[in-house]
Amino acid sequence: MPTSATILFVIVVFVIFILSSAIKILREYERGVIFRLGRLINTKGPGLILLIPIVDRMVRVSLRTIVMDVPPQDVITKDNVSLKVNAVVYFRVVDANKAIVEVENFLDATSQLSQTTLRSVLGQSMLDELLAEREKINKSLQKIIDTHTDPWGVKVSNVEVKHVDLPIEMQRAMAKQAEAERERRAKIIHAEGEYQASQKLRDAAEVISGQPMALQLRFLQTLTEVASEKNSTTIFPVPIDLLTPFIKK
Repeated sequence: MPTSATILFVIVVFVIFILSSAIKILREYERGVIFRLGRLINTKGPGLILLIPIVDRMVRVSLRTIVMDVPPQDVITKDNVSLKVNAVVYFRVVDANKAIVEVENFLDATSQLSQTTLRSVLGQSMLDELLAEREKINKSLQKIIDTHTDPWGVKVSNVEVKHVDLPIEMQRAMAKQAEAERERRAKIIHAEGEYQASQKLRDAAEVISGQPMALQLRFLQTLTEVASEKNSTTIFPVPIDLLTPFIKK
């Protein structure tokens, strides 16, 4: 025959089991999806939650923003450049009922969807667009992924392409292209400088031709500049006007 102490012990254990299964405490960022005999009842929380033991079952869902790193994906761009690209997806659960009922595992589903969407969108983009218009591609990825995850109660707030791994050959080709572009700009700038200098010289010639004394003043200024160098040899430039009579004869 069981003793009274044994019976009391069994009763205490049973009461503890009932209380542990009936009383749940949810944090501020958590929600509890309640199933009663397999049927969805409601979402409760945060705070103290009372459940019917054995009958009710609760699934915890976090509403905090989740940062998911998309593994590097092999992508072939529209202009047939092979590269590796990875990204970061920011999302959170906005409807706990849908996140549990509509999809088996919303974390894995969002991850797989992000990988396939990343390959699809970048495969339709040119390499120059991927490198220069990163913000546009990020918004396109965010919109597509968010549209597909909305029935799951998941809101994708942001998608960022984190790293683009280019082949060594493509890096060398891009470096040569950048070098050629800089050389082209340097030649254009040099040509523009020569053109502007020729215009200034033409204007100066027009001024001197209208004022013959200006040439003499320029001649004296040149002598002053030469004398200030303290050279052993002094060069005296002869104005063309002094030779004009001889040239005419």
